[in-house]
Amino acid sequence: MAQRPPSAAVLVLHGGRESGTESPPPGPLNLPGVRMRPFVRAVGRATRAAGGNVLVTPVRYGHRGWNGDRADPFHDAVAALDALREEAGDDLPVVLLGHSMGARAALRAAGHPLVRGVVGLAPWCPPGDPVTQLAGRDIVLVHGNRDRMTSPQATQSLTARARRAGARTCMVTVRGGDHAMLRRASAWHRLTTGLVTGLLGSGSLPGPVGAALALPPTAEATEGTLDLDLDLAPDPGRLRSRARTRSQAY
Repeated sequence: MAQRPPSAAVLVLHGGRESGTESPPPGPLNLPGVRMRPFVRAVGRATRAAGGNVLVTPVRYGHRGWNGDRADPFHDAVAALDALREEAGDDLPVVLLGHSMGARAALRAAGHPLVRGVVGLAPWCPPGDPVTQLAGRDIVLVHGNRDRMTSPQATQSLTARARRAGARTCMVTVRGGDHAMLRRASAWHRLTTGLVTGLLGSGSLPGPVGAALALPPTAEATEGTLDLDLDLAPDPGRLRSRARTRSQAY
């Protein structure tokens, strides 16, 4: 029996290095790729439970690094999108899910006609990166406030720049979250799954995220920044009172 084409797709882009022209190591030796496997499984389970035929698959990289103007993982992402377009047609909705360097590649590739949205985890957002390609897309970036590898402040700035360029943007801060997403791992997985399925339309986005995405282009960066514990918890009022005593707020 012929396999029916996917109704939607999630392309997963793992992290890497600032420079490195060698190929990524295979299998479990590719630690950035291993880091994303729980997200692939969680998103796959959620989309199957929703009854959709959603393809959830990692993007293969030819090189370990971004490599300056070469922007190697960006080109790998575009090649994967082009292959999907050839296989499934022009109407296939795609969400890009990236971590760190992979989130940078996802943001850069978001101008592809198939892309509906991007979920970026601990993204690498250099100040000079372009944002015009994000117009008309839904962009949700998630950053831990204890990240020492990539900058939460740069992420917040990019959401404002992209909103002014015509994107719908939101940032979610994970208190205590680190770059590897090991601290509070289950929270990262749950949030990411909800965001991806919500952007695909196979689930509902958290209300505050939807409200942030609807902000006008002139909104300040802080207006589109949410706190996972205060804004997206089942009982935010209760957690807000507890949070006053904590010193690790973003």
